[in-house]
Amino acid sequence: MILENGLIRTMAPQVPNQRALAIAGERIAGGIGVHETALASPEVVDLGGRTVLPGFSDSHVHFPTWALAQTEVKLDGCTSIAEALARIDAAERLPGGIIRGYGWRSGDWPDGEEPTATRLDAVTGETPAALIAKDYHSLWLNSAALALARGDLEVEGGVVERDAAGEPTGVLREEAAWRFKERHLAARDDAYLAAMRAGLRIAAARGVTSVHDKDGWLGAVRLWQRLEQSGSLTLRVWQSLPADRVGELQEVGISSGLGGPLLRIGYLKAFMDGTLGSGTALMLDGSGVRITSGEELAEIVLAAAAARFPVAVHAIGDGANREALDAFERTREAWAPLGLRHRVEHAQLLAADDLPRFAALGIACSVQFSHAPSDRDLADRFWAGKTGGAYAYRSLWESGAVVANGSDAPIEELDPLAGIRAGVRRTIDERPAWHQEQAVSVQQAFEATTVTPAWLCGDERSRGKLLPGYAADLVVLDRDPWDDLEARVVATMVAGRWVHNAPPWD
Repeated sequence: MILENGLIRTMAPQVPNQRALAIAGERIAGGIGVHETALASPEVVDLGGRTVLPGFSDSHVHFPTWALAQTEVKLDGCTSIAEALARIDAAERLPGGIIRGYGWRSGDWPDGEEPTATRLDAVTGETPAALIAKDYHSLWLNSAALALARGDLEVEGGVVERDAAGEPTGVLREEAAWRFKERHLAARDDAYLAAMRAGLRIAAARGVTSVHDKDGWLGAVRLWQRLEQSGSLTLRVWQSLPADRVGELQEVGISSGLGGPLLRIGYLKAFMDGTLGSGTALMLDGSGVRITSGEELAEIVLAAAAARFPVAVHAIGDGANREALDAFERTREAWAPLGLRHRVEHAQLLAADDLPRFAALGIACSVQFSHAPSDRDLADRFWAGKTGGAYAYRSLWESGAVVANGSDAPIEELDPLAGIRAGVRRTIDERPAWHQEQAVSVQQAFEATTVTPAWLCGDERSRGKLLPGYAADLVVLDRDPWDDLEARVVATMVAGRWVHNAPPWD
């Protein structure tokens, strides 16, 4: 196949732009823009002036959770508890089921408004209701759902909000929320699979050809495997596993990279702290929630190195990021010679002294460009006076750090172009850019969404660029985004096969 009569942006500095692209089987053929006629009787696709880029990678997505959330009550964007309750009240009820929803953020509500079981009871009655917050670190339950736990709510690393009488208010945070979900809200595999099939179609329509999935904790590997076995898997998956499973992985001899072209076991996931929205980010002043200590992370990194796994660690607050960097620095002699590509997920608030340490230590920053404008009001409220070191994407890039972009879906929408626009513009509404000095360039934003994610997987010589021998994973846009960031996806290809909107196009 030959794609011609358009702009090919290869994302390779040696040959950044070409006029045509040859594809043979699952890979880019040799001689970009020069030897297209070397292919025997090639199919010729007229791009009609459109632009082709390497397929987009989302470096941080909870894909099964995001896919299932598409079927739940959406509370994102609610500006008051009354609006949230109205949406819940209007939601369809399934006999014998649980009312599920996601996306509320009390920080967006008027001062003094907090979610409670009592308020939720008024619109849900005796039907259990469980509503996960926008940051997925807090859970809002009604009385019927709280009763499912039979009073067993407390867990180390968790927060159970209580009233003046010591009774649970209906809000659980961090480990308390996650354990409740595991025990009482687990969905059946068939529900996940149906949702994921629909999610794959959405992802393909948005140009996504690869994801770094973070739902290893819920057994995502078996879900992906079933999709692959049925021929339904239309993107590449670099899968996380919980860090506390490292001993079992080492015992059976499993290391990073196990799998095939579409599905591979990639890395271990750990958590240092909570989030900005839930008020649980670990700060240098000692506030917040410490889920994993620096000493514990160092032990995880050493065990991961012995098992040949890189570690991805969630760190939001400046205290969490410092402790994570300290742990990687203390253990560097064990993992650096192995070439393990560790990463900090989010890196949202950094002390000035810590920002250059990512590049110095060789720790990648797996960030979410969309979080900066989405979180701006919360950051200005809770991190007042510190936001010069928040979501510091340009500073990280200019320091020499490796920066990869993702969505953190379902916290933000799985939409790479929306994330790229957020990273370049630093605003998602009519307001001026928030900390414009931290905006990335168009080139940087696309590199963080194509080139860097492939590097994190060890695939820098086979994916992420449109070069001879590389995977034919690509996206066709209706225009050149370097000229107009409102470009839209026309078609998507994975491994030489169109997975969204095969040509010809109007």
